[in-house]
This record gives sequence, structure tokens and C-alpha cells, in this order.
Amino acid sequence: MSNKLNSALLEKCVSDVLAFAHGETITKGSEEVKGKKRNFTETIEIQITLKNYDPQRDKRFSGTFRLPTIPRPNIKCCMLGNAAHCEQADRIGIDHMSVDDLKKLNKNKKLVKKLAKKYDFFLASDNMIKQIPRLLGPGLTKAGKFPTLLASGEDMQEKVDEVKSTIKFQMKKVMC
Repeated sequence: MSNKLNSALLEKCVSDVLAFAHGETITKGSEEVKGKKRNFTETIEIQITLKNYDPQRDKRFSGTFRLPTIPRPNIKCCMLGNAAHCEQADRIGIDHMSVDDLKKLNKNKKLVKKLAKKYDFFLASDNMIKQIPRLLGPGLTKAGKFPTLLASGEDMQEKVDEVKSTIKFQMKKVMC
């Protein structure tokens, strides 16, 4: 028996699970089973075991991966930017905050935490990204939502779609 995972088998199993969740009929063994349509969005969590990798000794890792489609289209974004970026965000229907709005928060931990909970991710203008730690303190960084840089020449809608289709992964410490 091989230690490697057969990609065709994995693809078939995942497509069967998704088809079953959509209410389609799948074949399980020799019998056909009809799934039940779910009226909610289902999340899938994957756990992978790495062989010959000691998390106590070896370095842990994390990163991001861009998917071809947007898995969660209704996540909330906030633009922290200059007047031009705020105007552009207003045109495409994204919430925005200017430097003056951020100064009103005045490093208030409760307000920064509330802001971090309200939005799933943040974008920031290139001239504002350096000011954010000074204006807000470490609140967004602790929440894991430090803003993504939006350069002055980039299209905001493309950047929003790119961040929405990006997922994060990390190697966690083994509990046992």
C-alpha cells in the first residue's frame, strides 16, 4: 500500500460530499443514496498529518493561498485610506475610514477591538500603512487583521476580490 494520497480518489470523495450536501444522488458502495439539500453555507476544515516532521523541533510555518474562486463572497471589508481611495471605496460600496476617523479612535482599545470584530479584512493606502500602528496601536495586529497594502495605481475592486479569494493556513502546535 502506498503512503501517498491518490489525488483522483480525493477529488471524487470531495465531489461526492459536495454533491450529497446539494441534495444529489451519490453511489456509496453498491447502493445509491440521495442527499438532503442544506439551507446554510457549510465550511470544510482539512487536517493534514505530516510525516517525519517534528513541530517541537522543526520550525512552524504559515502562509496564504489564493483560490480561483471566492469562497465567502459576503465578507466585510473596510478601506483605511486617503481621500481618493475613500471616494473610490464609496463608489464600489465598501466601507471606508479616513485619517480623521482613525484619530477619533485615539488608540482606545475597546473601539479598536470593536472595529476589528466588525470587519473581516482591511485595505490601506500606501501613505497610510505606516501611520496605522501609531493611530490604532496593536489592536488590528493582535486580531490578525493588519491591513493589506493598496498601491495608488491598483484597481480597488480587483484587490478586494483577490483578498476575498485568499485563504490563510498555519501549522499549529500538536496538543497530544
